[in-house]
Amino acid sequence: MIVLAPMAGICNSDFAVKLIPYGFDTVTLGGFNIDKPTIIAGKKIIQRGRKEFDIPEDQIYDFIESESLKVKENYPDVKVSINLRSINPDEIIKMSKIDSVDIVEINSHCRQEELQKINCGQAMLKRDDLEDYIKEVVRKSHAKVSVKMRANVEGVDDIAISKLIENCGCDYLHVDAMNPGVFSADLNLIKRISENVNIFLIGNNSINSLENARAMLDAGASAFSIGRAALKGKLDFNLNDL
Repeated sequence: MIVLAPMAGICNSDFAVKLIPYGFDTVTLGGFNIDKPTIIAGKKIIQRGRKEFDIPEDQIYDFIESESLKVKENYPDVKVSINLRSINPDEIIKMSKIDSVDIVEINSHCRQEELQKINCGQAMLKRDDLEDYIKEVVRKSHAKVSVKMRANVEGVDDIAISKLIENCGCDYLHVDAMNPGVFSADLNLIKRISENVNIFLIGNNSINSLENARAMLDAGASAFSIGRAALKGKLDFNLNDL
């Protein structure tokens, strides 16, 4: 499994379709703000100059359905994941009903202050109701469920959260192995997580070469995802060569 990672305001269907030939078998569209509080937060992010999807609340379902269908029409065998931000699980469950969506991904990784203030993004990892939230999505989702978490967040026990996500019945754990102050993925953490859980583990961060992709797999990840290295709409290496 080789995943195109979500990038807010960038990873739409056109972007994904351009990247798939490099060897991606799964693409993650988004991240999308899908309820009123996250949409408002997204507008604030845009106002300070950061790129962000800005879809009205009453249009977001149709937009995601259209975007996911575009990917499937071009590449029917590629899995479509959608990375979603929502205060409560209900809107994520709603999006899981889209036939062309294979995976709904709970966003617990974005670090924008506007999202953290409303207990979204990486602030999700500190919510008292995180377990109930994830279990509700898993129980009612019509698609497979992934959680993307940011690693090494102050005050968060990465191993405990990984076990919680597994115990909630999720299909995938997607870890942004960010290592503060270091310009490389925290492969030691990926190794520790892989040794403590059996969930399908997707490793993310600093994969900008085939060598780094292999290192992520060697550390214990079941698969890997690429985001920033694809920002130009192409890769400087071909994943089909792995």
